[in-house]
Amino acid sequence: MNPALATLALAYREHGDPAARALFLGAEPHPDLLRATAWQPLKPLADLCAAAGMALTDGPQGKFATVLFLPGKSKEETLAGFARAHDFLAPGGMLIAALANTAGAARFEKELAKASPLLLSVSKNKCRAFAVENTQPWDDAALTAWRRLSEPRLIPDTTFTVVPGVFSADHTDPGSALLAEHLPASLRGEVADLGAGWGFLSHAALAKCPNISRIDLFEADSRALACARKNVTGPAEFHWHDVTTGLPGKYDHILTNPPFHTGQARDIGLGHAFLTTAARSLKRGGSLHLVANRQLPYEAHLVSLGLRPRLLAETGGFKVITAA
Repeated sequence: MNPALATLALAYREHGDPAARALFLGAEPHPDLLRATAWQPLKPLADLCAAAGMALTDGPQGKFATVLFLPGKSKEETLAGFARAHDFLAPGGMLIAALANTAGAARFEKELAKASPLLLSVSKNKCRAFAVENTQPWDDAALTAWRRLSEPRLIPDTTFTVVPGVFSADHTDPGSALLAEHLPASLRGEVADLGAGWGFLSHAALAKCPNISRIDLFEADSRALACARKNVTGPAEFHWHDVTTGLPGKYDHILTNPPFHTGQARDIGLGHAFLTTAARSLKRGGSLHLVANRQLPYEAHLVSLGLRPRLLAETGGFKVITAA
């Protein structure tokens, strides 16, 4: 279990009101938190919440006596989340947030205390849970600054829209850019982009390959997918989907910059799962085009899947591979 989740649940058990209406931002299932309304933009975690019986929402409505918050990895996402949590708090309500110590729990506790006096702080599991109440107005300057962080913005020198918390939210990922550079203009037919993010690779493929009849973007982060809908025009379809569970169809070509982290931890198995799904989803004679960090051992896994990998480029810490 996520230790920050366990610490959040502990603080809620000891100081919250389980009978009160609660909203859980960044929700993960926990036996003590199943009654809360869950908002979770990451499909694998949203599926776990649904399987545990939690009520999921993609757009919370109304006010809540308690707002629980498990922040993501970025500073901007966390601070913007404080403002969002405040806006869902009923008068007299309580916000409880929890982070790992290594994720900056003490620093973010101090940040939240700038807006409202701390009500409690609980340290457990190498994590910290901390809470504030909505019994007096929060500092307006802090709230204004935090709300501004949540606003969509353009990546500098591009037309691409992003929001805090999504992968590569402040620049074009260099690995994806390298893969786009080496995509053959001859790609045609039905194409899938696995882990499409905010849409850079699909945008590049449609611009470079005029014979693509349709590209399907599969992305687990609903926030990134919402950005992709703005960034990708043309024959594209958008799917909030966990690629590791397989794809609903077969494709002439598949593009991917597979993830290899789960939360803060490196997870090579996640990249392998992406490649397994890709291999199973190619039409006969189809091709896979991927970029990865140079040290990741993907070639042997591709061979084990019955594909024939070929190195196209290796530069700047990345390698581009095509596999037939």
